[in-house]
Amino acid sequence: MAKDMLKKHLWILNKLYITGGISYKDLVKEWEHSVLNDEGTTIPKRTFDDYRNAIEETFDINILCDASDGYKYKLCDAESLRKDKVKSWLLSSFSVNNSILESRKLKRRILFERIPSGNESLMRIINAMQESRTLRLTYQGFNHSLPITFLAEPYCVKVFKQRWYMVAHSPEKDNIYIYALDRILQMEKTDVVFAFPDSFDAEAYFGNSYGIMVTPDELDVETIRIKVTDRNNKRKYLRLLPLHASQEETERLPDYSVFTYRLYPTYDFFQEVLSHGAEIEVLSPEWVRQECREIIEEMLKNYS
Repeated sequence: MAKDMLKKHLWILNKLYITGGISYKDLVKEWEHSVLNDEGTTIPKRTFDDYRNAIEETFDINILCDASDGYKYKLCDAESLRKDKVKSWLLSSFSVNNSILESRKLKRRILFERIPSGNESLMRIINAMQESRTLRLTYQGFNHSLPITFLAEPYCVKVFKQRWYMVAHSPEKDNIYIYALDRILQMEKTDVVFAFPDSFDAEAYFGNSYGIMVTPDELDVETIRIKVTDRNNKRKYLRLLPLHASQEETERLPDYSVFTYRLYPTYDFFQEVLSHGAEIEVLSPEWVRQECREIIEEMLKNYS
């Protein structure tokens, strides 16, 4: 039910976004012919008003009816939606998926990275986040031989390397933990309501991390310098797709550049750096460079 509701909200929001404004009459007409409307339903005006209010609350936007332009419903600040990474990604993903459904001839010509599992839990977690409801999880972590069941207060979700993760507060241990959605065996929403802390900022929480690992109690944020050669246009690649939001190109020479980062040098960061092979070299700090060297030496033993 929550999944179908979110689908309709995204469909309406996408129509408002791509059209720049649409009347209720035209919106209903397009919905009646949409491939997503598999039950052939319509959208009564009162239901549309409820959807509109829910969209405004969920996406923190305002939708106004412009009487001077044929009573078209419009987004007040479409630019803010475009600048918000999460909202624009969600809307873009929905728009592409909807386009594929509406043009089935292109289905085999548009390829995506498949997220193995966890999608089933995602909508339920988002719904719990909207209602600030505590979840009861049965979770099988890689480091545990048996699954465990516990309560979790969902704070945010994040996708990384084809996996969805949930950041949640444990009321029992009074700490924040990260859970992979594909390791959740069972999940149910409880009647227990929790207070989401105003001080928690999801983007700031991961601000000093490369991927999903957040270990402020074990590591310090380091200034990491890496040398990137011009081989295979690697410099241009990093300029277009930075490894991290803190990336700065601090030196630019004919054959290579030096990029600087401020982050926690966690295992997933080492994996990313080493995945680029000889095109990237860690210059400093020395202990991070040494860590990479030791990983490379272990790799060499496998091929010796």
